[in-house]
Amino acid sequence: MNHPLTLGFSPCPNDTFMFYPLVHGLVDTAGHRFNERLEDVETLNRLAVKGVLDVTKVSYAALGHIRNEYALLKAGSALGRGCGPLLVAKEPLDPGDLKGRTIAIPGRYTTAHLLMRLYNPGLDTFLEMPFHEIMDAVMTGRADAGVIIHESRFTYQGFGLHQLLDLGAWWEGETGLPIPLGGIVARRSLGAATIHSIEAALAAGVEYARANPSEAAQYIREHAQEMSAEVCAAHIGLYVNDFSQALGDEGQRAIAALLRRAEAAGVVPRSEVPLFI
Repeated sequence: MNHPLTLGFSPCPNDTFMFYPLVHGLVDTAGHRFNERLEDVETLNRLAVKGVLDVTKVSYAALGHIRNEYALLKAGSALGRGCGPLLVAKEPLDPGDLKGRTIAIPGRYTTAHLLMRLYNPGLDTFLEMPFHEIMDAVMTGRADAGVIIHESRFTYQGFGLHQLLDLGAWWEGETGLPIPLGGIVARRSLGAATIHSIEAALAAGVEYARANPSEAAQYIREHAQEMSAEVCAAHIGLYVNDFSQALGDEGQRAIAALLRRAEAAGVVPRSEVPLFI
């Protein structure tokens, strides 16, 4: 039996939904065992930058910093249409008037931050914090605006906040492509055979989860205790889709386009290393 692999993913419903079959042995894992580590996505990004985890969820913005050490898997992604980060504020400001104002972001390596940089390269006053603190920071005036992700996009109106910009819609309008938010990477040093077997197991896990959506309910609730069942279901419905099971040509083109633009903007280093093994 192989030694356990460290596996990082977030406690958000889409991740716990997709990874439940894998970590509970409900699909063929080719003999692999996993020690899961559940962390906020920016914590996972920083762990990947340090090379700590064998397999992990990362933001696609972070992928631009780690692709020499990690290969991207074609299963497990959060990528789609109508699911991008939202820029919100207490007042209905013009997003073009935010230069010099403080914008809360869910982390340096997040796709939310990258999209904000690509949308307006002149913005330079960012305040990093855990994603679940951003709405409060905007409401209390610690930040003039905030880029919200995950379940916040379902609840921000209840806090009296106004949407200034849908960064996913902006991206789709610019490129015609779905927005790549986060994906699963594996350490290249594991070798091609191991990486391909992990990818196949994850794809089977996503297929199993989608075919048996109620099985993971308790596991999801354990890690999303402050979220209503309705928000959990909406979260999974938005972020788990056909791209999660297999990126396909369109998904791969979207990722390549995001990284090209990030390279051109100087946000991530240039690299000729192929994303996939």
